Amino acid sequence: MTTTRSNGSLYTHIENNIATIEFGHPASNSFPSELLARLAKAFDQLSQDSSAHVIVLKSEGDRAFCAGASFDELVAITNLKEGKHFFSGFANVINAMRKCKKPIIGRIQGKTVGGGVGLASACDYCLATETASVKLSELSIGIGPFVIEPAVSRKIGLAAFEALAWDASQWKNAYWAKEKGLFSRVFTSITELDKEIQLFVEKLSKYNPVALQEMRKATWQGTDHWDELLIKRAAISGELVLSEFTKEALEKFKK
Repeated sequence: MTTTRSNGSLYTHIENNIATIEFGHPASNSFPSELLARLAKAFDQLSQDSSAHVIVLKSEGDRAFCAGASFDELVAITNLKEGKHFFSGFANVINAMRKCKKPIIGRIQGKTVGGGVGLASACDYCLATETASVKLSELSIGIGPFVIEPAVSRKIGLAAFEALAWDASQWKNAYWAKEKGLFSRVFTSITELDKEIQLFVEKLSKYNPVALQEMRKATWQGTDHWDELLIKRAAISGELVLSEFTKEALEKFKK
């Protein structure tokens, strides 16, 4: 069942050392600021919870995984402070995921846009379905994927990031995403996806939790400056969204 709440929903659950974070929003699982803040907090809390050895990140329903940031909030921005705050939402989530002590496994069941690609990139391992196409549409509305770029480039490399970012109207399919390293495995159905995720995280949950933590430290090495970097990037988008070009582009998109 999918949520109808305007601020979205977020549930966490721990069973047999496996934590699940499930988010949802009626607008294709997009993120208003409040929901992003709740997601960052959930990662912070699970990072400190000794009963959780591994985290599964998933979204509601069987269609889009995540449509990025809330369009309604985006068009309502009126000043630089609001803009920076809005774009800092995904910055804070990516930083919370980066600092989390537990491995994060992404369940990507459908289309993923903008900030959603950032979320997938900040996971340690993603399993997806064939319908999980990806797109970075930010340039087409006068802004850019600045906040998520470090996470996406770290995961798939600069050339693949540019292939997504410059061609802002083009979807890349799940097999492209697998070839570039965003997804580790791709399945033909959600049923198969869920079965394989369960088998995978059950194995991970039985591994030495200290080894899992050290593995994350090793793979995220060299990203300590992201606390400052991602907020600086948020300020760039926060300024661009106030430009006449972007306001006109958003108005056309809205219609």
